[in-house]
Amino acid sequence: MDLALLENGLPFGDRLAGALRICLIVALAWMAHAFAHKLIRGLRIYLSRNLDDADEVKRVTTLGRVFRYIASVVITLIAGMLVLGELGISVAPILGAAGVVGVAVGFGAQSLVKDYFSGLFLLLENQMRHGDVVTVAGIGGVVEEMTLRYVQLRDYDGNVHFIPNGSITTVTNKTRGFAFAVIDVRVAYRENVDEALAVMRAAGEELRADAAWRERILEPVEIVGVENLADSAVILRCRFKVAPIEQWNVRREYLRRIKHAFDAAGIEIPFPHLTVYAGQLKDGGAPALRIARAARPPA
Repeated sequence: MDLALLENGLPFGDRLAGALRICLIVALAWMAHAFAHKLIRGLRIYLSRNLDDADEVKRVTTLGRVFRYIASVVITLIAGMLVLGELGISVAPILGAAGVVGVAVGFGAQSLVKDYFSGLFLLLENQMRHGDVVTVAGIGGVVEEMTLRYVQLRDYDGNVHFIPNGSITTVTNKTRGFAFAVIDVRVAYRENVDEALAVMRAAGEELRADAAWRERILEPVEIVGVENLADSAVILRCRFKVAPIEQWNVRREYLRRIKHAFDAAGIEIPFPHLTVYAGQLKDGGAPALRIARAARPPA
């Protein structure tokens, strides 16, 4: 018997050639993986440079991440089937059995299938993108990653949430196109409302004229007027049309400036308190409140 023949009746040369082909398949798969990722990244950078809309740039970034994930899965599956073929394992029966098993597993993995289909439509319909501030499934945060399986959010406290796409029924996107910074300011009832509104308008115009905020505020401040007559204050409302994700920064800066403006104008920002009047007249006058001290009983 030829010593070159090993178990299974395969010549040593054939087994060596098979091993070399498997190594070649793995190497080509690795090269295809690296090339696909580099191609997708280069295409994303090229498209981003030619887009002026920040929203479209974020959409291209999100799609680039998903395409890299899909390319990795496809290349891995093809390489795996080729390796199985080199090992003498027929792929056709496996694919046929996979169809039967897939039907059986599908009943137990409906939520997984739902996640992938929901993720596909979330991307196609452009409901949210990487970097958006959204609220989904009752959780709000910044979108850090989107896949066909889940959405990764990071909230203001730094907590990371992984939300399956199948559980997302409503998407509230707070950074699409533009946003409104809605601001309520309280003043005391004794203050002149028109004067307070004028101070609010002046503070808003001053904020928009500032070079550090000019690009963030898209339109002049809109003075809505008296929003409500609360228990201890008159609530005045205004709003700014701002660039995406800037509504919170603009709101904080405007509140800081309006506090200084009201202090300079002598307009009171009330705090919860109770004022007691005794026998107040219709014209606003009120008699002095006298509290009589009870006489001591004789000893």
